[in-house]
Amino acid sequence: MRSWRAATVSLIPRNAERSMVGAREAVARVGEEPDAVTGEGAPAASAPAGRTSAGWKVLPIVEGLVLLIALVLPWVLQDYLTVFATRVVILALFALSFDLVWGYAGIMSFGQALFFGAAGYGVALLARDLNVTSILLILPAGTLIGLTASLLLGGFLLLGRYPSSVIFVSLGTLTGSYAADRLARGWYYLGGQNGIPSIPPLTLGSYEFEEGPIYYYMVLGILVVVYLLCRFLVRSQFGLALAGLRENEQRIAFFGYKAQHLKAIIFAVGGTIAGLAGSLYAFHEGFVWPNMLGVVFSTQVVLYVLFGGSGTLIGAVIGTVIIEGVSFWLSDNYRDVWPIILGVLLLLVIMFRPLGLISFVLGERERVGSFGKAPKETGNAAP
Repeated sequence: MRSWRAATVSLIPRNAERSMVGAREAVARVGEEPDAVTGEGAPAASAPAGRTSAGWKVLPIVEGLVLLIALVLPWVLQDYLTVFATRVVILALFALSFDLVWGYAGIMSFGQALFFGAAGYGVALLARDLNVTSILLILPAGTLIGLTASLLLGGFLLLGRYPSSVIFVSLGTLTGSYAADRLARGWYYLGGQNGIPSIPPLTLGSYEFEEGPIYYYMVLGILVVVYLLCRFLVRSQFGLALAGLRENEQRIAFFGYKAQHLKAIIFAVGGTIAGLAGSLYAFHEGFVWPNMLGVVFSTQVVLYVLFGGSGTLIGAVIGTVIIEGVSFWLSDNYRDVWPIILGVLLLLVIMFRPLGLISFVLGERERVGSFGKAPKETGNAAP
């Protein structure tokens, strides 16, 4: 317990000091008790916080390698593969939104595609009906649509008189995604089953963003900026509360935090990022269709995060890249059986590495993170 850093700012005015102590206690449970999934645990005192066997330096190395590979891809890939890589980067942004919701707040949202698809349809209507294609208007509009939709759904599911259960929120988001899918399929104004085709390209003044390296680097830049903002968020005092919320929600509530409010905030942040990703996806693909709102797409992003590793941010990006890349290769070489092969691969990873592929290099302590500065030692430790 002594290894966890003293927090300086509390998220609520009442019971401030006690609340931060409670958050640190909940976070410090990591490593002291057996893991909830694997049944295995490591003693918390085996290494200082943030300096496990994997070491706190492992995460920046992984992030740097992923960024370096992403930067050189357009130079080594053919044109059609660069277009595919752009689509994967957008989906990685979408996976990032879900990792915030599930990996850091423990909200199993089976309706994340609702915010993604709603933003896609919204910007597609702006382009079709109002001839608005400027990136300076489209991206803020898609982000606002995602934020509004997530606030409405999150307020209904999370901010009731009584705390919402995991099952209630999961089924509620699932129902919202399914209802949006059926609405889009039956609404003639939205194109029905065919969706909205022939969306014009994004523009910046007189310049049009065509598919290729420029579009790729533009999307990659957005992903990097959003990733850095998310990293700052989860390593802030708010992130400390989220870490405690994920590890032991009852303890966090006992120490004065309004757990449902914290969940609603991160749910809205996740919906905002999903809306941004949906607006980029709509213009990159050139059309939108009901599946963008539906349950299948919502389940797909769950697999991205589960495969790469939840609660790490970079795991969501890695999972998206691997699943999309393997799917592309398998569908090209094993057209008849590739879904079966991919399903078996996913099952094997989930069975033997339930914390995702990132758990091969990232320790549990580093996944939670460290907060604040190390306290100075003032004497010999008690025996």
